[in-house]
Amino acid sequence: MKTIEELQVLIDEEIHAQYRILEPRELYEPMWYTLSNGGKRLRPVFVLMGCQLFKDDVRKAALPALGIEMFHNFTLLHDDIMDKAFMRRNLPTVHVKWDVNRAILSGDALAIQSNIFIASCDKEILPDVLRVFNSTALQVCEGQQYDLNFERIPEVSVADYLNMIRLKTAVLIAGSLQIGALIGGADAEWAKKVYEMGDMIGMAFQLQDDFLDTFGNPVTFGKNIGGDILANKKTFLLIKAREMANPEQRSLLDHYYSSEDFNADIKIESVKKVFHDLEIDKITIDKVHFYSQKALEILEEIPVEPARKKELEKFTRNLMDRIR
Repeated sequence: MKTIEELQVLIDEEIHAQYRILEPRELYEPMWYTLSNGGKRLRPVFVLMGCQLFKDDVRKAALPALGIEMFHNFTLLHDDIMDKAFMRRNLPTVHVKWDVNRAILSGDALAIQSNIFIASCDKEILPDVLRVFNSTALQVCEGQQYDLNFERIPEVSVADYLNMIRLKTAVLIAGSLQIGALIGGADAEWAKKVYEMGDMIGMAFQLQDDFLDTFGNPVTFGKNIGGDILANKKTFLLIKAREMANPEQRSLLDHYYSSEDFNADIKIESVKKVFHDLEIDKITIDKVHFYSQKALEILEEIPVEPARKKELEKFTRNLMDRIR
């Protein structure tokens, strides 16, 4: 069985093998610029991990896995336009390096190429794979729209937020694992179980990211702490805090999340203090553990030898370990 690190190398090798700058260059250069900018390659790795749950040879899953990575990068490219983001992975975003029109068109091309690579799987499973992928892709768009909606409304419930991150983040992890399982020969029942496990992993993954953005170590997290607070993002932490806050705490949160004139360090520390006082950090950790444990319970049910489960178990346990 290949480790997560070995699977990441395999994906990078596949990207290098497929690298093409075709004509018109103005279309294809931004595509490969986006793909070559690194990242953890987690979603394509989930395709390969889903495959090796049921099969030793993951080579048939390599192109579909690259298709998933292309789709993920398509969403990031368009997200950057919507968010007016200037940097992605410490490099200029595509619409900044080139222009918005090229970013939109190259993003569209990434989405189309992702379908071509995903459709390269064996014809016997092609209808099921395409059904999973297309359903997942549409749900990701739904999640993005909900996220945009949340920017314009004052109150968001915990249930609405959890539904949004399930659509925007978790379903792509779940769909990636299910596609890999189908390529690996899993029957419909166990491929669905793998999807359910991925859904739980995805929920834990996004909530962990919410937590680390506020309470993480900037050295190990790889980003500046407090970015979500400064951007006034309605994360699980903020929504839960507003739900539990007393009038004084609620007033402080309302002040910092509505004011445009503030000291960044003071805003971050003031909001973090409210979170600490309400034990939002502990509540979020418990939520990550809840979803991670659900994923491990489903993984335990899958009828394959333990060695095939090792990397998925390792990844899921790391979600809990990073925030303890």
